[in-house]
Amino acid sequence: MEPELFKKVVMAVAPLTEEVCFHLMGEPLLHPEFEAYLNFCDTLGLRVNLTTNGILLDEKKIKALLSPALSQVNFSLQSFESNFPDKDNSQYLQTIFDFTHRALRERSELYINYRLWNEGAPGAKISNARMVEKIRQGLEVDVEPITDIRWKKGTHLKGRVYLHRDSRFEWPNPHHPIRSTQGFCHGLSSHIGILVDGTVVPCCLDKEGVINLGNCRSQGLDTILQSSRAQTIHQGFQNGILIEDLCQKCTFIARFDNKVKRMSIP
Repeated sequence: MEPELFKKVVMAVAPLTEEVCFHLMGEPLLHPEFEAYLNFCDTLGLRVNLTTNGILLDEKKIKALLSPALSQVNFSLQSFESNFPDKDNSQYLQTIFDFTHRALRERSELYINYRLWNEGAPGAKISNARMVEKIRQGLEVDVEPITDIRWKKGTHLKGRVYLHRDSRFEWPNPHHPIRSTQGFCHGLSSHIGILVDGTVVPCCLDKEGVINLGNCRSQGLDTILQSSRAQTIHQGFQNGILIEDLCQKCTFIARFDNKVKRMSIP
């Protein structure tokens, strides 16, 4: 996203939220204006929640991630082996550990999540066990085992550093079969997504802009969110009904099935 559009988007969302996420696919550390974007958010009093695979982490980017604008940094640790299955991850992890130790000293209020979101994937049990052992050694901590991620996903490591484990999920795709016409989503309630071209989507999983609610380049964000389509989708979620085809095919939404059941109880 170019600077002009970024500033326009951030100024539009600033009155609506206290935090923005550099997420929705893509690697934020790739952006040449990454540090400037953090600083701009900071001038508006917006905190930034950032998700990165950490592969591009170096001294310059470590300094940027220690910015007061950051409230949370999430490292998708499973990404390394997915992209480089035959490459040793020791140096990759050491750079993340070095950042973590520095953050604990210089920004103890910063939340850091080590993510292993691949539970149930082929080979994940063995590779995750190796990863957890390296985390134990790298941070010099005991790592409490998680036996069932349905009931507990997070493990405290030290300070505000956590290990977060979850199952692998499929990104929703319009070519997938319909899963259900009933369901709940936090989209348009706790969050929206704004893609690189300014397209507004109701949920952080709509990375292709299938549910295009409007575009921040040419429309005001308030107008987009008050549109008939956006309001219908939001009301549907509140009533346990999935209006959009993509939502009906989303498998991630299954995590909220119990909530839908409770909603249907008189």
